[in-house]
This record gives sequence, C-alpha cells and structure tokens, in this order.
Amino acid sequence: MVISAVAVAAALAVVVGVLAFSGTLGSSSPGASVIVVGRNPLMGQPAPDFTLQTIDGQTISLSSLRGRPVIVNFWASWCVPCQQEFPLLVSAYQKYSGDGLQILGVIYNDGPQTATDFARSYGATWPLLQDPDQTAWKAFKNSLVPVSYYIDRDGTVRAVSYGPPPSGYLDDEINQIL
Repeated sequence: MVISAVAVAAALAVVVGVLAFSGTLGSSSPGASVIVVGRNPLMGQPAPDFTLQTIDGQTISLSSLRGRPVIVNFWASWCVPCQQEFPLLVSAYQKYSGDGLQILGVIYNDGPQTATDFARSYGATWPLLQDPDQTAWKAFKNSLVPVSYYIDRDGTVRAVSYGPPPSGYLDDEINQIL
C-alpha cells in the first residue's frame, strides 16, 4: 500500500489537532488550550467551480447553485467512514432541504453502478456526480475520503469536515451556511 506524503501530513495534523484540543498537547501558559496546527486553505475562500455529469447523465456545475447552501461531499462506496457518514448526510438532507440545502456527492475512485447502489441503499436522493478525470478532486486539493465542504449562498467555503462528523457538528456546520 502506498500512502502519499499529503495523506500522512493530513493524518498527522488531525492527530496533533485532537491532542491539542483535548489538552494533551499545548502550552503550559494560562489560557492556552488549543493549538491551531493548520487549516484547509479553502476556508473563507470561494469554492472552486466544477462541472460534472451525474450518474443519470445530467450536467451540474457548482456555480449554478449560487444562492443556495451546498455541501460538496467526496466519497466512495468502499470507504468505511463514508458508510458511517452517509446516514448522517441523509438525515441532514431530509431536515434542511426545505431551507434550500443541496448536497452534491462527488464519487471518488468508484464504479458508477456500485456507487449508485450504495447511495440508494442509504436513501440518498441528491445528485451523484462522476469525476473520472478527478477534476473536482484536484480543484479541492483532496487527499482522503470522506471529506465535505460546507459552502454558503455566496459560494464561500465556511467549513470542512474530514470523516463522519461528531455528534452535533453537522447541524452546526449547516447552520453556518443556511
């Protein structure tokens, strides 16, 4: 198995961030309880636009959804954390779609039929986008799945989550973009 340097760096940043947040690492000075190791460079920036085809053959561009809150979720059916995350996204979509929330599921390194069967087994009804040339994947500078980008109505990335979100996190991030 080959692991890229970017994936190792991302994993290390998550571990250090968790340790810092939990108080295991950090300064001994008063008031220092969190160390910011790094953040996704897209935070606070316009989301990269892309145009991809859905499993059903429709064409969707991210920019066509300007004015709506959007979650762009990169996932794969073979990804165990994606299997844990999907029910949470389905529930959130049911809860917030009336507020205009749109989810775009960008399939990473997976077959169209396998991905469709997987998503439908969880009740996902949002567009499933094929990214065969990894155009969107590269534009968002991804290194692992699942990863979700929370994009506000103006097209700005307000939050990024790696892996299934912890309890309450998904609602908090969605509320930032509604």
